[in-house]
Amino acid sequence: MQTPIANLLAEHHIHEVECVIPDMTGIARGKILPKDLFLKAGEMRLPKSVLLNTVNGQQPDNGPFVGDTDPDMVCKPDIATFRVVPWAAEPVAVVIHDCLEWDGSPVGLSPRAVLRKIIALYTERGWRPVVAPEMEFYLVARQQNPHEPLHPPIGRTGKPEAGRQSYSIDAVNDFDPFFMELSSFCDVHRLGVETLIHEAGAGQMEINFSHGEPLELADRVFLFKRTVRETALRHGIFATFMAKPMEMEPGSAMHIHQSILDADGNNLFSQPNGEASPAFFHCIAGLQTYLPQVMPMLAPYVNSYRRLSPNMSAPTNVRWGYDNRTCGIRVPQSEPVARRVENRVPGVDVNPYLAIAATLACGYLGLCEQRQPSEPLSSNAWNMADELPRHLEDAIALLRACAPVRDLLGTNFVDAFCAVKQLEFGTYNRVISSWEREHLLLLV
Repeated sequence: MQTPIANLLAEHHIHEVECVIPDMTGIARGKILPKDLFLKAGEMRLPKSVLLNTVNGQQPDNGPFVGDTDPDMVCKPDIATFRVVPWAAEPVAVVIHDCLEWDGSPVGLSPRAVLRKIIALYTERGWRPVVAPEMEFYLVARQQNPHEPLHPPIGRTGKPEAGRQSYSIDAVNDFDPFFMELSSFCDVHRLGVETLIHEAGAGQMEINFSHGEPLELADRVFLFKRTVRETALRHGIFATFMAKPMEMEPGSAMHIHQSILDADGNNLFSQPNGEASPAFFHCIAGLQTYLPQVMPMLAPYVNSYRRLSPNMSAPTNVRWGYDNRTCGIRVPQSEPVARRVENRVPGVDVNPYLAIAATLACGYLGLCEQRQPSEPLSSNAWNMADELPRHLEDAIALLRACAPVRDLLGTNFVDAFCAVKQLEFGTYNRVISSWEREHLLLLV
């Protein structure tokens, strides 16, 4: 008798399976196995330390986090994540795996396990969190020299965008072949993409996802990033999810809309009479209190903080307001059944599992502690004082010192994640930039 996964492989005539896990940076790690070996093994084994890779391939001292012997973990396929890889030359599938200890318990360093842990806290209280990400990204011309600035690609007109084309239909149509293939790939990959718009930056696009269960949405975002990059390469351009790829253009965000359903499927943020509930305000207050403490999961790189600048369509504080896009926390106009809170702080460079987990954790703490938010802001929040850390090193220190967040996410995970971020920061800090050579070489 065939198993469900064997039936899927047979149905789609799959020859090979990409067995992947997301590491702390959100990069896919794993193995490619022939179909028969994948079915025979039933699992994949990887060193735990694989989870601790920095974005440039280094690792901190992993002994304190995984043990001195660098043991294996058992990676089990999650059949719900099975997808056909639409751009592969032969029938290939990708399956995301869960990282388990030898006794079957989750590996606490795994981003998927961290998100599952936060969802379980909601479940214990009879709540079901719902999220919907919005993802911005840039299409840029291909280049091989990392020391040169990026530029918008050339579309069907034969010219790059000369200025910002926010919400322009023609600017999107300039890359019709790319978007038509991307749409097809997203359908095959079952990513649930809803809308496409041209954002404010030159060559900047935004994709919205249909709302749903947090882990499933994180999986879709994880797979979507790779889908966009692969599609762009097929069309002779690059797609980048850097938070701030171009100096004079706005940064790219991954706004996260969140709401909570109760045991009966009702929106916890709305009362029967349609007015906002106390839980709605507690959640906002939790975001206001704890977003600055979880910033390394919302702005994970040095480049991330270049996006968080006044008057560049990105927040610099944790004020909140109704339909106020200058605030870090926005409440969109909606019917009571769809009342939700939008976290506008995360950049699109995040690990989606950790950004969603951090957002839900902040709201959860606000609910449990019954915190009260500030008054809603109806004016421009960009004119107010900064309330978010301005640099990665400051953000790491805040996360390390936040006991409530450490308790929720796991002390070992927080320490390991901060060690990865600290190593990345140290590597960056050794780089001598072109600005330093230009202004300091012969003048100081």
